[in-house]
Amino acid sequence: MRQLLLAGLIALSVLPVAAETAQPLDLETIMAHPDWMGHAVENPYWSVDGRSLYYSLKRDGSSVRDVYRVDPASGQNTKLDPSAMAQAEGPAVYDRTHRHAAYILHGDVFLVDLASGRRTQVTRSPQPESSPQFSADGRSLQFREGNNWYVYDMASGVTSPAAVLKFTDDPQVKKPDALEQQQLDRFKALRENKDDKDAQRAAQQALTAADPTRAPLPFYLGDKVQAVDTELSPDGRWMLVVTQPAHRDNGKAPYVIHYVTDSGYTETEDARTYVGRNDPAPQSVRLLDLSAHKQYPLSTDNLPGIKDDPLKAIRAKTVAALEKAGKDDEAKALKAPDVRPVTLYSMDSGSAGIAWSDDGRNAALEFLSIDSKDRWIATIDFTQHTLVPQHRLHNDAWINWIFNDVGWLKDHRTLWYLSEETGYSQLYTKPVDGSAKALTTGQFEVSQPQLSNDGKWFYLRTNQVAPYSYDMYRIPSNGGTLSRVTQYGGMDQFALSPDDGQLAVLHSSAYVLPQLAVQSAQGGTPRELTHTMKPGFTAHAWIQPKIVEVPSSHGAGVIYAKYYGPAHETDAAASRPAVIFVHGAGYLQDVSESASYYQREQLFNNRLVQQGYVVLDMDYRASEGYGSAWRTAIYRQMGHPELEDLLDGKAWLVKNHGVDPKRVGIYGGSYGGFMTEMALLRAPGEFAAGAAQRSPADWVTYNDPYTSSILNDPQIDPEAYQTSSPIEYASNLRDPLLINHGLIDDNVLAADSLRLYQRFVELHKKNFWISLYPLERHEFEHADSWYDEYRRIDELFETWVKPHPVR
Repeated sequence: MRQLLLAGLIALSVLPVAAETAQPLDLETIMAHPDWMGHAVENPYWSVDGRSLYYSLKRDGSSVRDVYRVDPASGQNTKLDPSAMAQAEGPAVYDRTHRHAAYILHGDVFLVDLASGRRTQVTRSPQPESSPQFSADGRSLQFREGNNWYVYDMASGVTSPAAVLKFTDDPQVKKPDALEQQQLDRFKALRENKDDKDAQRAAQQALTAADPTRAPLPFYLGDKVQAVDTELSPDGRWMLVVTQPAHRDNGKAPYVIHYVTDSGYTETEDARTYVGRNDPAPQSVRLLDLSAHKQYPLSTDNLPGIKDDPLKAIRAKTVAALEKAGKDDEAKALKAPDVRPVTLYSMDSGSAGIAWSDDGRNAALEFLSIDSKDRWIATIDFTQHTLVPQHRLHNDAWINWIFNDVGWLKDHRTLWYLSEETGYSQLYTKPVDGSAKALTTGQFEVSQPQLSNDGKWFYLRTNQVAPYSYDMYRIPSNGGTLSRVTQYGGMDQFALSPDDGQLAVLHSSAYVLPQLAVQSAQGGTPRELTHTMKPGFTAHAWIQPKIVEVPSSHGAGVIYAKYYGPAHETDAAASRPAVIFVHGAGYLQDVSESASYYQREQLFNNRLVQQGYVVLDMDYRASEGYGSAWRTAIYRQMGHPELEDLLDGKAWLVKNHGVDPKRVGIYGGSYGGFMTEMALLRAPGEFAAGAAQRSPADWVTYNDPYTSSILNDPQIDPEAYQTSSPIEYASNLRDPLLINHGLIDDNVLAADSLRLYQRFVELHKKNFWISLYPLERHEFEHADSWYDEYRRIDELFETWVKPHPVR
């Protein structure tokens, strides 16, 4: 609950009232550009001195983000104009003694002396720099430009490359072929020339090694690999280089076709490749010793289980079927690898899953198997130049795409990491030479772990109170009690102040986009700093969704859902129509106390209630927030457990809210559109009509690694794709279906909807329609398209769902 007057006013503005007295909602308004609602506060961070907060806010009528500065003490907000931006700061990092700070602003590196406040611009270049970090001894500042690292010596002001990487063969170590060797053996002068070149090279290497003012010698990594990422150790001794094969064929890419263009001509663009057409590129890691100028490959062969085949049974079944069909070449191509290929986990920043300890003496590397069944955390034996396995997480279905955070405690020898090994994401610590310790336990999810600057506390986000309620908690880094710090229920993100004393908190609720507050890091009353919702939006009497528990008839326990209905339901309103909204992504949580990603859809649900419907929005199996078993229930059978849950939701509406079982519609986009199609095609007669937006109709045309994680590769597991694709059930269509799709969608290609439409044509089906939007991608951007799409959905439900059926 909000504890300040400002927050109280915000809450009052969205209290539910009877739908009968609410201002009528028109599609033109609710499908208008969302600027009319207000804007979410984005990317808050503390100033270098911890006295101010910066945040971004979208500008009306533009995608431009303006930067604001707010004084947490007074609450005064200031929009920074271009001249003020020149003196602004970026998110800062600090040296170990807290004497200096560094940050990136407009792509350049800045250094600040905290005692004097003096700011030094380290770079001014057209290429953007990133990832500033201080050396372990505090004497230099390290940063990167792409995959090239640089070191700025704070005493001399000199910047030099930490290493020079060349992806060619070393021309000096090329061995002569037979003819060349014959010439050397035959001619003394050639031998003398060679000896002289060798001597010059040796002398140059000796001078470089002994003289730190010279640029380092290049590392030659060969022309068969290319860099994916590089990470420099804080002590400047080591560099890790993540590579993948160079000149690799990524497979044939389908086209996205632009019909409405600036040029007036039809234009094409390459989209992503289909799943299984070419697996993600395997990655390798090299360890560079920058002091000794030597390099070592880090083999993954010793990772536990790396030589297992988790798909052995499925693979054998498919191979047998291929051999029986006389397709021996295809069968041979499915042979399991001797050592499973891996990639480094990709963090939100885009960098590889590598974490150095602050002193640079330890590094953690997080590997994922390309088959998505295993995650390993390994450290490095810098003496033997080998990986040391520290933790293995296995899942027979697939490893989660999130909950893979890893780092080091301030002792520089104890790992911390998230793991789903108990079925829920929990926080663990592990000394490199010791056993793991669970800091948190329970049937709730832990995310966003952040170690305090003094190393004494972990701050983290959990839904410990209820699956739909998120707040920030803290726990001692050496173990102890998990204590609740915020009391919002809709806490979305936080940032700890440089002195560990305060928290900047982003929070939201059903009709309030993320807002910024500040409070003590120990808990207490927050101070609200922003209110960016528009009066025209908050003036509406929006229906507060009720979070309800729908019992599963299939042994899944409780399915959490949001229910939209009139404030006062009476018996006279029995036998009412209903609509089920299905959220997208699959792995997404829409039933929470935070603002929904689906703001327009939520307003449409309000309108449906005004028109006499009730609406249910379910976190079906596959959704985020409920543990790994809930997430992986759809393994090899997408659209099946989820449909069971949606049918349970329909039954709950009939039993508890007087809904006519013959008058239930369904709609959703992306994964929600997929489920709409599966609902109509796998359970004909259960839904009066459905509207599917931008939906994948055939999973063999979707991408890696999303699809291959859930269904495996289509070559290995064709049965999973047949089971999970709506197009395989096209012959079952008997209920009205509206399909909407953006023609330039480069996520779910419009071809999916067009192929399904063609199947219906060939099957002589009735009451199916398609609407295509020439200027829309997966996420529609233009208000006219939103309006047209939902006008069609509204008309579909008014025609086929709302009227009483003829008995």
